[in-house]
Amino acid sequence: MSVILGIDLGTSSVKAMLLDCENKETAVETQKYEVDIPQMNYAEQSPEVWWNAAKAILNRLKDKYPDSFARIAAIGFSGQMHGLVLTDKEGKPLRPAILWLDQRSREELSLIQQNMSTEEMGTVFCNRVFTGFAFPSLLWVKENEKEIFEKIGHVMLPKDYIRMKITGNIGTEMSDASSTAIFNTPKREWAWDMIDRFGFPRDIFPECNEADEIAGYVTKQCAEETGLKEGIPVVYGAGDQPAQSIGNGCFRPGTIISNIGTGGQISTYIDKPIYDKELRTHTFCHGIQKGYTIMGATLCSGMSLNWLKNKVLEVENFKELSKMAGEAEAGSKGLIYLPYLTGERTPHMNPSAKGMFFGITLSHDRKYFVRSVLEGVTFSLKDSLTIFDELGISGDTIIASGGGASSDEWLQIQADIFEKRVTVCEVGEQACLGACIMAGVGTGIFQSVEEACERFVSFRDKVYEPNRENAKIYRELYEKYGKLYKQNEAFMN
Repeated sequence: MSVILGIDLGTSSVKAMLLDCENKETAVETQKYEVDIPQMNYAEQSPEVWWNAAKAILNRLKDKYPDSFARIAAIGFSGQMHGLVLTDKEGKPLRPAILWLDQRSREELSLIQQNMSTEEMGTVFCNRVFTGFAFPSLLWVKENEKEIFEKIGHVMLPKDYIRMKITGNIGTEMSDASSTAIFNTPKREWAWDMIDRFGFPRDIFPECNEADEIAGYVTKQCAEETGLKEGIPVVYGAGDQPAQSIGNGCFRPGTIISNIGTGGQISTYIDKPIYDKELRTHTFCHGIQKGYTIMGATLCSGMSLNWLKNKVLEVENFKELSKMAGEAEAGSKGLIYLPYLTGERTPHMNPSAKGMFFGITLSHDRKYFVRSVLEGVTFSLKDSLTIFDELGISGDTIIASGGGASSDEWLQIQADIFEKRVTVCEVGEQACLGACIMAGVGTGIFQSVEEACERFVSFRDKVYEPNRENAKIYRELYEKYGKLYKQNEAFMN
């Protein structure tokens, strides 16, 4: 049986999985890198850093698992969404990529809002345009880096660059393209009218395909650099949120995912482009079955804990933080954390939102600050669930994924705050698994997504049930949490 390679290009690392289709075994390698912050409100990464990291883990997989590596029959992708990669006509980067965390495009965001109504954004994009999305970032380059703008040959998203390095072909796919916010999501095509309205050349936007279509084949040059066999088929892949959805077995309506990585998302699969009329959530194309995903997005989820770990408490690892949180009681003695360290998307859509600890007393020590961060991030995700309820989207069980699923304490906090049972997928790297599944379906290794998920997606025996007493405490605290933002919003701008 075949082996499938899934590559997940994240914000803080690139990961690669070898999925042995016969033995149901997986092998994963990771290479970390940093986000560059050249000045306040900027967030960038060099595409060559991504490629060098990808080559490093591919060579490690080849050395550690030579038999499996030699049997790779298909390659798929998952990748951080929204970011802007600009290359010349030959595919060489013109500047560092502008990431989803970037907030430099506030003036351009205002210009977009002056030229588009909220209703028009909803009808065309199914989304509110936000800083860090490729649309306002490209407009920023047009206004501030005119020489670079004139040289643009291709606009692409982060994973598209890695796929180009492997296949030599340039293109993108529906899920990532819809995350640029200059894409007609219901029609599944570029928003050409908007592209013309804002003065972007049409020819810089690449051909757009479905995630499981074949994008090309491993080139001779890539084979020499990575050890991959020349000619292996490569599918387009999907954005990380749809990919991890597939890797969690969420390919039909009714299952809700809570993903806590650098950012955080509450998401579910839908078969029609339903969107929140107030544009507090996002509706993007999904990576399978020409469906859609609706999601609420928070900007600083796992990053909040990372900030607390590295810059405040200076502890060595996340296990230590998790242990501290478990030593504090639910509600953190009234200490409330607003996780808006880099602005916020759902539900506020405010790049100027600021973080906050409220309710500090002399009785609070380190463990309460840690627990309040876990609780505050989970409150921010509950905001998305509340909007889902308003839209008639519900589910009794939450599938937890990302770094937040590696902590028993955080999983129980999610169950208590969401007031829903929480379960966790056995495979830890769901986005990589989703990338493998898309590659398998696109190349005929699997007959369908359903077949692949039945074979490879399973869940841990332990299920986290809501604690009624804790849920009552959190219900009251969540109400205060919501009021804190509203009463302090004027001071955040």
